[in-house]
Amino acid sequence: MMESAPDGLTVDELAARAGVTVRTIRFYSTRGLLPPPEIGPRRVGRYGPDHLSRLALIEELQHQGLTLSAIERYLAQLPPDLSAQDLAIHRALVASWVPDKAEDTTREQLERRVGRELTDEDLDRLAAMNVLVRTEDPQVFRVDPGLLHLGTRLLDVPIALETIMAARTVVIEHTRSAARELSRLFKDEVWEPYRDGGPDAEEVARMKSLSAHMQPMVVQALVTAFQRSMKEELREWLGTGEHDGRAERTSRRESGGTDAG
Repeated sequence: MMESAPDGLTVDELAARAGVTVRTIRFYSTRGLLPPPEIGPRRVGRYGPDHLSRLALIEELQHQGLTLSAIERYLAQLPPDLSAQDLAIHRALVASWVPDKAEDTTREQLERRVGRELTDEDLDRLAAMNVLVRTEDPQVFRVDPGLLHLGTRLLDVPIALETIMAARTVVIEHTRSAARELSRLFKDEVWEPYRDGGPDAEEVARMKSLSAHMQPMVVQALVTAFQRSMKEELREWLGTGEHDGRAERTSRRESGGTDAG
C-alpha cells in the first residue's frame, strides 16, 4: 500500500488517493465521519494514513448497503484514537461478510469499482491471487467481491507476487485447520447427545441458529488472537521486546486509552 507523503496529503491528494471527490471528503468531514486535518504551513490542511483508512472503511460499509446514518453510528462506536492499521482490520472484518458469489464485471466497471486504472500486469496479479478469473471476452472478468478490495490494495505492496501467494497458502492452510478443529469441538458439544437417535427437526433448526450466532464471535476471536500474535512476533523481530510492550500498554492506560491488543 502506498504511504502518504512525510508532511501529509492535501485534500486534493487525499481525494485522488482514496478515489473520491474533494466534495465527498468535505461532506464526510461536516458529518463528523472524518477527523479534522492537521493544519500545516500557510494554513493548508494535511491528511494522513488514518484518513485514508477511514475513507476505505466508509467505502466498505457503503458496499455492504449501510445508510449514511448507520455508518455514522458504526463509526461513533469506534475508539477515537484507532490507528490506520486498526481501521484497516475493521474494514477487513466488514468485507469478510461479503457473499462468496462471483460476479461478471467488465474492465471499465472493475476500474470504476476499485477507483483506479488497472494495467494488464495488475490484472495478471489479481488473477494469480484468485481475485478474478478471465472469461472468453478479454474485457469481462469473473470477480470475487470478497477478495476484490484486498487484492487491489496488495497491488501497491512492494512484495513479490510469489511471496504474497506463499503467505496466502499459509493463511488458507492454517485457517482451514482451525475451522476443522473448531467444527469438531462444536459438533461434539451439540451433536453428541443425539448420537444414537439423532436430533429432531426442531433441534436441527436450533443448532443451525446457534451456529449462525456463534460464527461472528468465532471470527472476532480468531482475528483478535491473530492480531495479538502478530504484534508479539513484530516486537521480537524488531527487537522491541515484551518490556516495551508492557510500557506501551501502561502509557496508554495512564493516558486514558485502552489496551486493544
